[in-house]
Amino acid sequence: MLVGACVSMHAADAKENWKSCAKCHGEDGKAETDQGKKMKMKDISAAGWQKEFSDDKIKAAINDGVKTEKDGVKKEMDPYKEKLKPDQVDALVAYIRSLKK
Repeated sequence: MLVGACVSMHAADAKENWKSCAKCHGEDGKAETDQGKKMKMKDISAAGWQKEFSDDKIKAAINDGVKTEKDGVKKEMDPYKEKLKPDQVDALVAYIRSLKK
């Protein structure tokens, strides 16, 4: 019973933490937000994206942030390693996986 409560707590925590991510990635991960469109972000709920990005790669992006430029479009995401605990990052990865279409 306690394990179930912990899982629920982590899921609720991830959903709360996702609110910061959703500003760019969108509530559903499709990046159909003003910022997501501006940075030409990919739909992270798409099966192809989910297959391409390993859990470790997603964790690295969350922890270390993203700073890339392609075709004159900057994609930047702040690092969260100082703001989130490892179990919160793991919960966010699980939440991202749950967005898969």
